[in-house]
Amino acid sequence: MESSGISVAPVSTALRIGSQRAALVCACAVGFAFSANYTNHAPVIGVLARQFGFIQALGGLLTTGIFITHAAMQVPGGYIVDRLGSRRVLIFALAWVALGNFAIAFSGAFWQLLAWKIFTGIGTGTCFVAGARYIHEALGGSRLPVAQGMYGGSILLGSGFVILAVPRISLWASWRVAFLVSATVAVCAWIIWIAVSPQVPSVARARGQLRGMLLSPRLWLLGLMQMASFGLAIVVGAWIITLLVGTLQVPAAKAGLIGSFVLLLGIMMRPLGGILRQHMGMRALLALSLLSNAAGCFMLAAGWNSFPPAVAAVLLIGTGCGLPYAALFTRAASLFPGRAGAAMGLVNMLGILMILVGAPLVGRLADWSGSFRSSFVALGGFSLAACAAVSLVSRDEPATTI
Repeated sequence: MESSGISVAPVSTALRIGSQRAALVCACAVGFAFSANYTNHAPVIGVLARQFGFIQALGGLLTTGIFITHAAMQVPGGYIVDRLGSRRVLIFALAWVALGNFAIAFSGAFWQLLAWKIFTGIGTGTCFVAGARYIHEALGGSRLPVAQGMYGGSILLGSGFVILAVPRISLWASWRVAFLVSATVAVCAWIIWIAVSPQVPSVARARGQLRGMLLSPRLWLLGLMQMASFGLAIVVGAWIITLLVGTLQVPAAKAGLIGSFVLLLGIMMRPLGGILRQHMGMRALLALSLLSNAAGCFMLAAGWNSFPPAVAAVLLIGTGCGLPYAALFTRAASLFPGRAGAAMGLVNMLGILMILVGAPLVGRLADWSGSFRSSFVALGGFSLAACAAVSLVSRDEPATTI
């Protein structure tokens, strides 16, 4: 019986080494494919605005649209995954993502673009929790944190890669072809998934109420850490170039290069965080990460008009935001093994809420104060508050029967 009050049936989670590697590669291919949809519209918003006659500010709704449904599907999608199995659900969720991209490519008005982005977010949200649960089922022991970190790194790789690729594709062909390419990537991942991904052992079935998991203080605490890591990374990434160019007078080209480090570092830091989790305690890892975030935010708030401190600050934030990923999701799954998908979905949903609320609040605070310095002081303070809450996180993994 779990300490959460949900009983689970013991199952074997061992796959052969070769099958574990195949499972990891397939999951990372899925992570790359669905996460491309987070940002594949961003590089062509200007082109879309001119073609469909909307102001560029409305282009931000495309990001909001996909993340609203992405966030909304974290817990329901996790619940479905826990009931039907991660591998089976991913077959349908990837097809959903591919369909959304094909539809966007043939859209004829802004409202259609927005509607299909909202539609696609349902698929990406389900894909995320299904992939995370699949990793949890397919790999175990010392390999699990590293594997979960590699899965998380593939998600950042996909969302970052399209920012580089889409402008080149749209110049070579058109913005419609760029979305067709995104759809093709999802279809290729779908084919690989069906053909290669190993079957995982039967999942544990929860016999308790979902409500007990949703109200678990331990999961909400992990969600707070996700807000102060992944959520903070996206919020900082949304405004860092504006801060560097407008406040610190960093040239635009350099500002773009520096700003990209906030997310690109996570490609390496998420797997590294999984490795470090094997050698240091949960509290130590989280505290180190959140203090790094706070230091980076305060350095940006200081307003030093110098290139090296700006680079150092972004490196600190990129490192601090990437390291906790594997530890947070492996802990969430171990707390509620019978509802691992929904548990990881709840933690991730809270991180996404930070994006939806924090990004506009940072802009509002900057408008009110006349400077982004106050906004980054607030973000640094939030990181410190989350760091203070680390003492409430249990030191050891909970004992489970899975």
